[in-house]
Amino acid sequence: MTTLLEIREKMKLFMGKYDIYIIPLMKFLLALITFLMINGSVGFMEQAKNPAIALIFALMSSFLPVNMIAVFGSILVLAHAYALSLEFFVIAFVVILLMVLLFFRTAPQYGYLLILTPLAFVLKVPYLVPLAMGLMGTPAAAIPVACGTVVYYLLHYMKLNTTMLSGTENESMKQKITYLIDNVIRNKEMMLMAAAFALTLLIVYVVRRMSIDYAWSIAIGTGAVVDFVVLLLGSMVMGVSLKVLPVLLGSLISAGLAILLQLAVFSMDYSRTEYVQFEDDEYYYYVKAVPKMTIAVPEKRVKKISAQKKQSTPKKKPVPARRTKERPHMEQSHTDHRERAHR
Repeated sequence: MTTLLEIREKMKLFMGKYDIYIIPLMKFLLALITFLMINGSVGFMEQAKNPAIALIFALMSSFLPVNMIAVFGSILVLAHAYALSLEFFVIAFVVILLMVLLFFRTAPQYGYLLILTPLAFVLKVPYLVPLAMGLMGTPAAAIPVACGTVVYYLLHYMKLNTTMLSGTENESMKQKITYLIDNVIRNKEMMLMAAAFALTLLIVYVVRRMSIDYAWSIAIGTGAVVDFVVLLLGSMVMGVSLKVLPVLLGSLISAGLAILLQLAVFSMDYSRTEYVQFEDDEYYYYVKAVPKMTIAVPEKRVKKISAQKKQSTPKKKPVPARRTKERPHMEQSHTDHRERAHR
């Protein structure tokens, strides 16, 4: 525990000192990973698949607001969708447009969730996103989390149905769009995941704001259980084939990562809880004060040791004071003067 607190304090000092360089670098890496992942999974347009395009977009994103990563990512997805199928491009354009309008209208400060949620799905820990945002965010974060879930399933459908989408059947464009709406927008698994994540985020947010000891730990456990139960019951009710073991393992791993996040962000010492009561002219106030767990980071002192040996300098003889020399001379001059006067 002490080691984690020391690491946290060192990271705070490091970020506070070099944040002007670290934040653009983090945005650049996040954007580059996102664009390369899009090109690697649904890279149907050769011009947009060029790594130079991803590098240019990532460089631009490092100096722009984080929401621009989602905008550039949407442009790449639409370009690949257009190269794959005109009908799928229409569906993807409408879905992305609705999500962008809804997102910028309600929660523009959570633009990074449109990127982190699909990445969490790729890393097999999507259940971490609602837990983490329930701890650190507000209920408005449920909208970008749900939108990010829709983006992942949109890309996943493009990747799995490449042959069908690029085929030249004799069906009309209207029939193809109707088929895509039934399989993309009305995807039951996608709707179940989005609803479960939004509900989990809201429950974690409510529990962690309660005035109880270990509220954050209780919120993490409650959120993990609620997420698993909602997905399990929803799969049975909606007829979705959901693998129970991967969901259970993913929930446990996500809960463990959320506990590490709690230790790094919100460490409280409940053993020193204090209750304060005071009043003014209109109200009585009952305050519960819980101190944060902090630790002083020891400062490192660097002592420079020179390899060169100091040259020995010869000692100088002490110079006697001038007065000690002058006193005998003055006494001798007075004696000679007396002798001359006597003569």
